[in-house]
This record gives sequence, C-alpha cells and structure tokens, in this order.
Amino acid sequence: QVRLVESGGGSVQAGGSLRLSCTVSGYPVGSTCMAWFRQAPGKERMAVAYLDPDGRTTYGDSMRGRFAISKDGTKNTLHLQMNTLSPDDTAMYYCAAVWRPHCPLAYSSYDYWGQGTQVTVSS
Repeated sequence: QVRLVESGGGSVQAGGSLRLSCTVSGYPVGSTCMAWFRQAPGKERMAVAYLDPDGRTTYGDSMRGRFAISKDGTKNTLHLQMNTLSPDDTAMYYCAAVWRPHCPLAYSSYDYWGQGTQVTVSS
C-alpha cells in the first residue's frame, strides 16, 4: 500500500523559511517522479516543484530561486525547502507521485497524494 505523509507546515512571517517533508512508504522515492503542489482557498491546485527520477528539477515560475526540492533515498523522503516566503505562498501543500520517467505537469496525472500540510505566511 502506497502512503505519502507530509509534515513541516506551519505559520511563519514574510521573509521566513520552512522545510516540508513527505515520508513515503510502499513506493521508491528514488526511482520515480515526485512533485509538490499547492492549493490556496478558492484557487486551482498549482505546481510548486517536480523531481524526475534522473534528478532533474523543475519549478513553478514564482518559486524558482526561492524553493528547492530534494529527496533522501535512504529515508524514502521528499523535501521542499522554502525560503523568502511571502503571504502569496499561503496554501495547503501536497506531495504527489507517479510512476513515469519524467514528471508530467498536470496534477491530474499523479496517482498518489498525501493529505497535505498547511503553510501560512503573515505579512
């Protein structure tokens, strides 16, 4: 059974940092596509970052240079380091996985999801 569990969310002031983690069981983080998405109230789910099995990373436009996605294969865990946070980053953050050699852009293409972790950034 595949299970993804996010952690690390919380409340932070603008300019601060948070590190999200996604602990995965029943699925090899190091051998498949992993991604982070986020969804703010009343808005569509949007891409934050993708991590291909070969290590290539892709970021959403507003996240590039501030966020970093990484994986720890020994702990089967996905991370998202978020720096210079702004109130616009406030959302529920989800990790997702799909068995493909390259990460698809659409969230509808992902087969496995965590329950989400809330990030709130105050001004």
